[in-house]
Amino acid sequence: MPVVQCNGAGLYYEDLGDGRPIVFLHGMAAGLRYFEPQLTGLSDEHRTVAFDFRGQGRSEKTELGHTLAQHARDLRTVLERLDLDDVVVVGWSMGALVSWDYVDQFGTDRIRALVDVDMEPSPLQREGYDHGTYTVEGLRTALVGVQTDPVGLTEDHIDALLKDSPSRELRTMMLDEGTRTPPPIQAAMLLELLRDYRDVLPDVDVPTLVCAGADEKWRTVAAVRYAADLVPDARFERFEGSGHCPTVEEPERFNRVLTEFVNSL
Repeated sequence: MPVVQCNGAGLYYEDLGDGRPIVFLHGMAAGLRYFEPQLTGLSDEHRTVAFDFRGQGRSEKTELGHTLAQHARDLRTVLERLDLDDVVVVGWSMGALVSWDYVDQFGTDRIRALVDVDMEPSPLQREGYDHGTYTVEGLRTALVGVQTDPVGLTEDHIDALLKDSPSRELRTMMLDEGTRTPPPIQAAMLLELLRDYRDVLPDVDVPTLVCAGADEKWRTVAAVRYAADLVPDARFERFEGSGHCPTVEEPERFNRVLTEFVNSL
């Protein structure tokens, strides 16, 4: 099993193909298998790389370091250890937050372009900002669920994340990935949803593609479009057949859109 050592954690990764590198960052309590259609489907023309964040997927379950800032530092180390430069970073859900934290810490060094897949600038609603997926009470409910019935919470989330009922194979993958993250780590990452990147997005100085799923059970299109509005000259794409997970709900169209974007750089 390929593992790269990053700041005290062994991170599982997959690295396929040659060409311009595309690095995929997964969402919270998930893993790189959400990008299987991209890792294999795009590797004929591009180098496709994905890794599981510390504490999640098949990576080492460390006691410490479960913050967006540490994930961004781990991303930096992965880019260095795998000799990746001029990279297109695709962040789905929480992965987009990690990419923005990277920009906050390191600018766009080693990055050629960014892709935000269905994420708003701040997941928490607050005064003067109602785009967030969570209210304070909703965040508390999620934290209680993680501590009392984590498997049940994951099962409930599967149907909320998708526009249509998943195949047995997709449901099994999502449940398996969701339950690989220990509840204390899930709770730590939920608290990281307090972060707000509205002041970071205007500083993004590389081409950016923002993708939103049309189904709004999990996140509104307007919230994701707001992220595109904050990034200078960002391109926006709406996926009518998707909820929160276009990479697995509409993999063929997602791959076409991503390929067109990468080839335009």
